[in-house]
Parts: sequence; C-alpha cells; structure tokens
Amino acid sequence: MNNLIYKQESYDIIGRCFEVHNNLGAGFLEIVYKDALEYEFKKEGIPYEREKEYIVNYKGKILPHKFYADFVVFDKIILEIKATSGIVDKFIAQSINYLKVSNNKLALIVNFGQVQLNSKRIVFDKNNK
Repeated sequence: MNNLIYKQESYDIIGRCFEVHNNLGAGFLEIVYKDALEYEFKKEGIPYEREKEYIVNYKGKILPHKFYADFVVFDKIILEIKATSGIVDKFIAQSINYLKVSNNKLALIVNFGQVQLNSKRIVFDKNNK
C-alpha cells in the first residue's frame, strides 16, 4: 500500500472530509457538505476548483453536454461528494467518466450520508483501460 497514487494529497483531502463529517454528521444535502469543504480547503490553503467543467470530445466533435466535477483538488484529484445511503456502481462509473475526460488519474468518492464517513478511491489510467 506504499505505492498509493497521491497519498499525501488524498490524506489531506480525506482529513478535511472527516473534519466536516465530525462537525455536521449525516443528513444534510450534498450542497451543505460542499460548502463546508470549500471552507475547510480555503482555511487549510488546499488548492481546489469547485464545479469544474469538462467537455466531452467524441470522434473530434465536442458534444453539447458537459460534465461538472464537484471539486478538482491539487489540480489533479477529482473529488465527488455524495450524501446517500452508500457508494453505488453508478457513482463509480460517473467518476471513471470524469477521469476519462479530465485526463486525471485519481478520483475520490466521499459519502457523507451515513453515520460513518465512507470513501472510495478510483484510479484510472487510460493507457491501461
């Protein structure tokens, strides 16, 4: 496990997520957790972009619909926030799509919707689909 991609950055992000969850608990809408995380990132000096827009290029044509990642942190990690009963396959597929269009290699899905904070790392290298 010493070869985790972006280990320290992931640790910093998840640490801020635990701070938010410890203070708010479960039961709020996603937007509340996003607002609280934005506060934490600013306070800790963690670089991020919220609601980052990505285009989809299909056979050289830019499609009209876009993807919006909840956060891109450290300019290389997609952070998707959920407030549901669990992390399901649909969320994993969504994160893989974000990784494909962004050319990033790591996505973190963090679910605030349960009594305990739940997260999942998604690593994607388009050269090794």
